[in-house]
Order: sequence, then structure tokens, then C-alpha cells
Amino acid sequence: MKTVGHLIGRALKAYGVPYITGLPGHGNWNLIDAFNDPGSDIPIVQTMHEQAAVHIADAHYRVTGQPIAACTSIGPGAANTIMGLANAHCDSTALMLITGAASTHMRGHGVMQEMDRENTPDFTKVTEQVTKRNFDMITPDSAPFIMHRAFNAMMTGRPGPVHVDIPLDVQSANTDIDVQDLEKRLPTGRQRADSQAIEAAIELLLNAERPCIVAGGGAITSNASPALKRLVERLGIPVVFTWNGKGALPEDHPMNAGTVGWPGSLPGNTLASTADVVMSLGCRFTDWSASSWRKGVSFSIPESKLIHVDIDPREIGKNYPVEVGVVSDISLALEDIDAGISGEQARKAYERRSAHHDKLVRLWAEWDEIQEPRRSHDKIPTTMLRTLRELRKVLPRNGIVTVGSGHPQSSTKQDFPIYEPRTHITPGSYSPMGFALPAAIGAKLAKPDAPVVCIIGDGDFMMCMQELATCVAYNIPVVFLVLNNSGYISIRDGQDALMGRNIISEFSMPGENSEPYSVKFPALAKSFGFDFATQVQRVDEIGSTIKAALESGGPALVEVPITRDVSIAASNVVGWWDFPPVPTAPQAVRDDYAAGFAAEQHQGRDTSNVKIVKAEGAVG
Repeated sequence: MKTVGHLIGRALKAYGVPYITGLPGHGNWNLIDAFNDPGSDIPIVQTMHEQAAVHIADAHYRVTGQPIAACTSIGPGAANTIMGLANAHCDSTALMLITGAASTHMRGHGVMQEMDRENTPDFTKVTEQVTKRNFDMITPDSAPFIMHRAFNAMMTGRPGPVHVDIPLDVQSANTDIDVQDLEKRLPTGRQRADSQAIEAAIELLLNAERPCIVAGGGAITSNASPALKRLVERLGIPVVFTWNGKGALPEDHPMNAGTVGWPGSLPGNTLASTADVVMSLGCRFTDWSASSWRKGVSFSIPESKLIHVDIDPREIGKNYPVEVGVVSDISLALEDIDAGISGEQARKAYERRSAHHDKLVRLWAEWDEIQEPRRSHDKIPTTMLRTLRELRKVLPRNGIVTVGSGHPQSSTKQDFPIYEPRTHITPGSYSPMGFALPAAIGAKLAKPDAPVVCIIGDGDFMMCMQELATCVAYNIPVVFLVLNNSGYISIRDGQDALMGRNIISEFSMPGENSEPYSVKFPALAKSFGFDFATQVQRVDEIGSTIKAALESGGPALVEVPITRDVSIAASNVVGWWDFPPVPTAPQAVRDDYAAGFAAEQHQGRDTSNVKIVKAEGAVG
């Protein structure tokens, strides 16, 4: 007879989990012990922080579509995972968190690291808000049932993280119930759309003069790229993308129209906002993706007719009214739409859109001219766009980038071409700092043969730099491209624009001169055991240095000094983001916000208590 720990190990192996991430503690050492026994043995990647363990699992799913597990102790160790769970939940990525809990006979007594004041146990109440499902495994014989229910929750419908809380005594208790066959606990196939919805969508697409497709994260999750590519090539429909939709269509494809929203692009926002029909594929129309719903900036719905395709019916109609709402797996919906259009219908639709295609070409030429000064900056400190241009030259098409929040994230979204799905890994909604570095570890473990580069700012890097030790301990050859501008400069730029000053957003030395402060990142990396760690001294060295780092065979760090000059440092601010300025902000800033707010489409949003600063001393 085996213990619950043995059963969980066997279940994870049977369900396709190649390894576990996490840290040991007294709350989970029974599990970790079982994971080293024959039959239930499964590799464990030891991290330096529990948040990183969850981010690694998150990235593994984004790259492969296969959920894995993170395992932590009770109390503080478990609580450290909340940031990772929240990020996965907001971006609809699947992973399992297994945590230890107080023994069932000790519950509610306030044992070490137990939270017990309101509920017994309390921690599952904490994770309720950041998981798709959570489970309290209070009996040994419930273990097989909970394991297949947890995988069912992760892998069906809209994906998301799950949490399994296991008391210490249950972990080591015996059970004679075996692991269940997961295939017999999952539905057959994927959800297909209603035929009437497909027919209505086809009619709109065929009759449209200026159609546009918005690829969101759901298009990546459903592996819809082949079906999307076929449809847009047949019908001649330009595609814009959100943060997590990047890579759904190769960005050197003639129907690629670039990024939409904030920060968007000139081609993306122009074509999406002037479209007569918009088809959304797994996009939630968040404020960043829809320019805070300011009409005419990124979208002009309902003047533009919306076909909204999503696996989650709750997203349809939430932020924009729909002409056709399609509840379906994205890939299957595209296949059904494609199958319902004859060759003659497709040819006529494509030919009728020649002016639309010519406009896209003109917009790209104009946009390239606008971006060129940032892309070709030839001095150190340099720009993020110049650095990304050099990276793209040396990174193969199948290379994976993980990207942190702030200026590196917006610059990569706006100006770093992605050619294959699941190769652009970024937190597209919750946007925590500290994600990109462990995510790069997860991406490399998921795809050992693909080169992986972590594009990260210095502030972001310092929130998770302890995981450099994990890279060295397991010899994980990831390149960390540190874009160093000595501060949280995206925050500084926002403060300067909206408040007329900045506070605690720059890293500066004390004293009147306030010189920028920076960690010596190459020395730091070498102290962890990196053999390759260097700071670029000239712009013409960026590409060759990154190439050498990729070829080094081990973890490597390349630091690039980035200018703080807001006019060229990072992405172009294209789009709109609703962020109210303070009353002392410059008059032009307050007037611009008032105009933007007035143009937002506040459908279903309560604005009765909103006060807009319109002019000096006046509100309304």
C-alpha cells in the first residue's frame, strides 16, 4: 500500500507532468519524500522563492500547453505563491499549486504557520480569488478524485490555475485507491460553435469592406495559428494583436497590422478603429487592448460590427456590444468559418479589399519612418528599440522571449517581431514585476532546444534575481538581457506626464547631484556562478554580444545601458490609457484627459461619482 504522496506523484506522471517546481518545508516534506520513491519519482526543480516556482509553471504551460505543478510548504511558503497564481489566473494559464496544511487533528488550534481566525483552513479562502478551482484534501481516499478533478478544471473550458491543499497527516496516510485514467475523466474533443452563429459571422465577413481580426491570448491557447493564417490569406483580412495574442500570425506576414491598444501602433490602431467589421479571437477588450474604450482610438464599436469569439461566454458582450457572439474553441470556430466559404466567395472578398490592403502598406511605411530614430539610435546609453532590433537579428525565428513589465514589455510588444506562436511570453493582464526571469527558466525547461532570452528592466530584474542561482544549479542556458535605465522609468515617465514631477521612481545616489544608481549586474551574475556576464560598451556590440551569450552553452547575462530620455528611450505612446491626472498637472494634460474621458464608451460602467478636472480650479 502506498501513501497519498506516492499517489500524487504517480498521478502527476500519468497526467503528463515532466517535473515539479518548488521549495521544501515541514508542511510538504512528506510529499517531497514520496516524489523520490520508485513509481512516484518525479524530478523537482528547486527554486529560491515560491513565487518563482509558480511563474516557472506558468511559463511552461504558455510554451507547451501542458500544465505542471508547483509544490510549497504551509503558511509563508504558500502565501508567497499568490502573485504567481494571480498572474496565471488573469492570463488564463493552467498550473497546479500543491501546498501543505496543518494536520486534520490539529486544525483550528493555531499551530505554527496556520491561519485559523476566520475559517479552518483559512488559506484556501485566500487562493479562492486567484484560482479557477481549489481543493481541500481532507481524506486519503479522496486523493485520486481530487487529482482528476483538478486536471479537468485546468484543461477544459477557459484554462486557469488550481490549488490543492493537503494536510500533513493526509500526505503520509495510506490509500489503496489507484490513479484514475485521465482520458476517461475529460470530455471528448473541444467545444464547437453554434452553426447559426458561424453562418452569421460568415455573412458579416464576406460583406465587410474594411474587416479586421483581433488576435488575443485565446488564439494562442487554442493553437489557432494555422487556421487563422489560412482564413486571412483567403479573405485578405488584416490582423492586429494584443499583449498575449502576439505570435498568432507571423509578423512578417502581409496581413500583419501590428499591435492594437495602448501602447499600440499606427497601422494597428488605425485599421482597427476604422474597420466596418471586427472579429475578436480570445480577446477580452481590456483597457490596454482597447485604449480604455476611448472611441475612435483603437476601436469604434458599435459603429464597427463586432464578431466576438471566446471560449468563455462571460467575456462576450462585457466591454462592447456584439453583432454575433460565438462561444467556441477559437481554432474550431475559424475552421468552421473557413469551411463555410467557397473559393469564389473568398476570391471576390479578397479582390474587393485591395484599397484596404494598400492602406495597410502605406501605414507601415509611415510607421517605420516614425520609429526609425528609436530603432537606429547609435549611442550608449541607447534605446530599447535599437537593442531589440539587434536582438531580432541574432535570435532564430523559433527563439522564445520572456518579457517583464514596464518599458521593456511595451517596447517588445510594439517593435519586436514575433514569428511563431508560444514564443512571446509576457504577463498581459496582471503585469507583475518579477515574472520574466523565472518565466525564462520555465520556457527553457519546456523547450530545451529553443534559444530563450529574458528581456527585462533593471528594476524588474532585482525583484527576482535570486533565481540566477536556480539557473546555475541546473545549468539552464538562458540569456538575460538587462535593459538598465536605473529605475522604474515607465512609472517616472507617467508621473512626469500626469503630475509634473516624479517621486521614488528613479534609482539615484544621495546628494545634490543625484547621479543614477545601478547594481553592477555582470559582477552580480558572476557571483552567482555565471561564466558569461558583460555590459555592452558600444551599440555595434549589442548583436554580437547577445549571439555570443546564446552560444555560450550556459546561463548568460548581457547588460545594455538605456537612456532615460523619454522622447526616444522606449516605445512610442500610441493609444489611450485612462489615468486621471492630479489637479496640479499641466493644463494641457488635464484638458487632454477630459477630452479622452468624454470619448470613452461607458457602457454599463457607473460614472455618476466621477469628477473630471477640466480647467484651473474647476471640476465637473
